[in-house]
Amino acid sequence: MKIYADYHTHTVYSHGKGTIRENVESAIKKGLKEIAITDHGPGHIGFGVKKSKIKEMRREIDKLNKEYQNIKILMGLECNIISYDGEVDVDDEILEHLDILLVGFHMGAKFNTLKDNYRMYVLNYIGKFSKTIDKKARYFNTSALIKAIKRYDIYLITHPGAKVNIDTRELAKAAAKEGTALEINSSHGHLSLEYLKIAMKEDVKFIISSDAHTPEDVGNVESGIDRAVKAGLTSERIINAVE
Repeated sequence: MKIYADYHTHTVYSHGKGTIRENVESAIKKGLKEIAITDHGPGHIGFGVKKSKIKEMRREIDKLNKEYQNIKILMGLECNIISYDGEVDVDDEILEHLDILLVGFHMGAKFNTLKDNYRMYVLNYIGKFSKTIDKKARYFNTSALIKAIKRYDIYLITHPGAKVNIDTRELAKAAAKEGTALEINSSHGHLSLEYLKIAMKEDVKFIISSDAHTPEDVGNVESGIDRAVKAGLTSERIINAVE
């Protein structure tokens, strides 16, 4: 199995260590045909890209696409769930500049209401010590992702299960219906092998990505490939893979 595109990479525009150009050049050296620049959405405290930088990033990516003819460079954002009604931290003005939209739960995202902040940061924490609370938090978390999938044209749900507990089967079912892929993240280890086997029971597609925060890590997806192979997942179900 070979991965020809890395759709989840970060740069200095959020909390990555390299520039867009450096990520692109690393991708070319590793033989990738496509790369997406997907810095954190502006709702992430401390790490989020500044809204004022979105147009600058778009211009830089457009310029690099003209310069490098042997790779396709996409502009995206790894947006944050900021409400249990499924809202994410981008508006229509930002969406106009994006080629792809990635969405996930992140610690450090500021939620819209006190109630939603409570559900995210208190319920999920207490759930580590209480099965009853964990079940309740799991329901809310899963519902939020499903509502987001229905609300937006989401290309990829990032590292599902890594930050908060989710119902993988229900998420996979909704993602399959809406044409949203689930990420096999080579940095976080999610979808974990256990979660992956559950998700595979639904007709959902997957993407293996690096979640690179340095140019050197762009295209480093060996652990994700290994997980997919162990689960019995074939390249036909992985959007960015070929045999």
